[in-house]
Amino acid sequence: MSEPVAVRGREGQTFGGTSRLVRYANFVKLPHTLFALPFALVGVTIASHVKEVRLLDVVWVAIAFTAARFAAMGFNRIADRDIDALNPRTAARELPSGAMSVREASLAVLCASAIFVAAAWMLNPLCFALSPIALGWVLSYSYTKRFTRFAHLALGVGMSIAPVGGYLAVTGAWSRPWWVLVALAAAVMSWGGGFDIFYALQDIEFDRAQGLHSLPARHGTAPAIAIARVLHVATIAMLTLAGIGIGAGALYWAGVCVVAMLLIYEHSLVRAADLSRLDAAFFTMNGVLSVTFFAFVLAERVLAR
Repeated sequence: MSEPVAVRGREGQTFGGTSRLVRYANFVKLPHTLFALPFALVGVTIASHVKEVRLLDVVWVAIAFTAARFAAMGFNRIADRDIDALNPRTAARELPSGAMSVREASLAVLCASAIFVAAAWMLNPLCFALSPIALGWVLSYSYTKRFTRFAHLALGVGMSIAPVGGYLAVTGAWSRPWWVLVALAAAVMSWGGGFDIFYALQDIEFDRAQGLHSLPARHGTAPAIAIARVLHVATIAMLTLAGIGIGAGALYWAGVCVVAMLLIYEHSLVRAADLSRLDAAFFTMNGVLSVTFFAFVLAERVLAR
């Protein structure tokens, strides 16, 4: 029996139009920036307990994050262009369709990478020293689905750089206790890995036919959803551990509770026999989740002053 597939149509989270701005926004799925950027700002906010945050720090963090994400997604599109051309869901993307050349895409990725490293340099020496490692990871992720079913976790690790980078950008040093940043990174890693499993549900049959690896392709829809559920339970556990480490107040804990409720609702939208609401579960709920949690963390910090 074949696996259920999501309802087809224009790929989700893309803008209509043919202008250069729209083309670049769709090339890197710009709306997906909402996923991890708020967690970078969570790292900045938590760091403010240790050192005063300058507005310029926030600006450079936002620039660094956006540039790194552009480079990562752009590189992914270049690496996957032949695969995307074979997949009906992705064949209309900029490179397979010819709307953008590989040369233009490569130049854009190089520029974004340079901006990321420059922004890291403007923050502090530690961020600058770590920037090539971070960039190397988020670029190399593109190849993981060619050899491991755990590519989702590789993506999650790339996303987990966001809160760590935000914290280090302000303090220039690791957290005390040391496990606060580890817990924050683990929370984002498990969250991102879980929702990337949802995303991969769209391509089970295609991935199997092309010999590509993913947990849904390897284990099927229902087991993959169960794995995503376990990862999202881990997300709540790690946010809880981080909160204990920073001596969080009531608003932080309220934020964790809201995140838990949003994840429960997200999982209620996706069933093994019905993936028709996958787009809402993947994009809408995860965008709301990250922004909402940041809002709670920021509100607690502001009200505590």
